[in-house]
Amino acid sequence: MNELEFDFDDSFEDFELDLEAEFDSRYIKPPRTKELSEEQLKYSDAKKLAKKIKVTPESRYFVVVNGSFYFGDFIEALVVENNWHIRKMTISTLSLCQNNVDSLANLLNGKYVDELNLILSDYFFSHERQGLIPYIYEILDIDNRFQLAVASTHCKICMFETHCGKKVVMHGSANLRSSSNIEQIVVEESKALYDFNDEYQSRIIEKYHTINKSLRRKALWHQVVTVQEEEAG
Repeated sequence: MNELEFDFDDSFEDFELDLEAEFDSRYIKPPRTKELSEEQLKYSDAKKLAKKIKVTPESRYFVVVNGSFYFGDFIEALVVENNWHIRKMTISTLSLCQNNVDSLANLLNGKYVDELNLILSDYFFSHERQGLIPYIYEILDIDNRFQLAVASTHCKICMFETHCGKKVVMHGSANLRSSSNIEQIVVEESKALYDFNDEYQSRIIEKYHTINKSLRRKALWHQVVTVQEEEAG
């Protein structure tokens, strides 16, 4: 690549700037968007939206939200408001925050979710290896019901199957955490859409999982054998 050399004349003696001059321009500077603080992000706002959504067979809601609550809080609020018992929940997101982890822990500890799968981007994992990732393992790895997968993904989707037969898919622009942006979310009950997404998301989890659940089963079997040997001997 050829190098370009620029010869600047740094003499400004003949340069005059009229600060009082007015200019007409086709392009203007956009107004600054005010960022919302964490104190302004309300679970109650997520709960209000959850109350308005009635999930019936083949129902679909397209929602535009203003970033005043964590999307993760909306997932929790929708599940709790409907008192759903979920067989399996799978979430794929570019990023999340500690509030989201605590919210998912509420669903696991409250026995709302039997199995939780979380797929994170490898970008987020690499930046949070010493931060939020250890916290995720500590808080969510409960009773062998959680799996964390890490892959080169930009999907933003939450889907779950309830014991009462509902297959719900939520997708859109929002990550689990709030970015104080306008976001769009689609909430729909659809067996076809759920099964389609579950098929390839399950393959991602199978290949890129980070928790060796078979190790726990081996440890359990070793304990069983040890107890039997002690009782026999």
